Amino acid sequence: MVIGMKFATLEGKLVQSGGMVVKNVAGLDMAKLLIGSFGTLAAIATVNFKLQPMPEVERSFLLPFESLSAAMAARNAILKEQLQPSAIDLLNPAAGRSVGNATWLLALRAGGNAAAVERYEREFAQFTGGLAFEEERQQTLWGYIENYTPQFLATYADGAVVRASCTLKDLEAVMGSFPGPAVARAGTGVCYGYFERVRDAAEWLAGPVGSGCKAVMEYAPEESRRSLDLWPSPGGDLEMMKRVKRLFDPRNLLNRGRLYRLI
Repeated sequence: MVIGMKFATLEGKLVQSGGMVVKNVAGLDMAKLLIGSFGTLAAIATVNFKLQPMPEVERSFLLPFESLSAAMAARNAILKEQLQPSAIDLLNPAAGRSVGNATWLLALRAGGNAAAVERYEREFAQFTGGLAFEEERQQTLWGYIENYTPQFLATYADGAVVRASCTLKDLEAVMGSFPGPAVARAGTGVCYGYFERVRDAAEWLAGPVGSGCKAVMEYAPEESRRSLDLWPSPGGDLEMMKRVKRLFDPRNLLNRGRLYRLI
């Protein structure tokens, strides 16, 4: 959704990337390089976002399943349909308790005109036991899901959160491997595992599932961070990242050690 960005370099220069309209494609797309760099390359000053109109009608659905495999089969069927929900999250039973249903849950958000939303509801009716939410009730539902991380960390002082990125095919194995609460963006393959003890999170990262996908410890107690391997698998592109770092920050001044401890 980022179509333009202005950032400040260590040399004191303001660099403009993109513009105010989608069709502005002149020059290198430096914005994509800065997003996710954790302040190790430059300081982002302003960002221009692509805007989209609010949907005429919006409705959310909560679909319960007795097993992970059944939830995955439903997810696959939904993604094959012509109409695509704007959000599709998967909660395991431990996380489902936060919305009052300790089963595997698919939370879906659909928007569009009245006819499109009615079609969503007809298609989701094949999954028995589902609930539909509108207006304040759906805001409450997504409020629970969106705020699960801060609520969890506020409850467990030694808690940690692991973010694992995987393919849609591997999402079932990753979600099934978390011993505690877990939430996934089931349409993109980003999974969040919640651990009451940071030591358990570190053990999961070192295990076969954690080391087999792109996984990082996204949140951990401040006093434990220096002794933890927060980025256990940098990947084959690390050398390229180091070269880019040297171009922007040859003296390694910006947010030193923030990314992989090496950048």
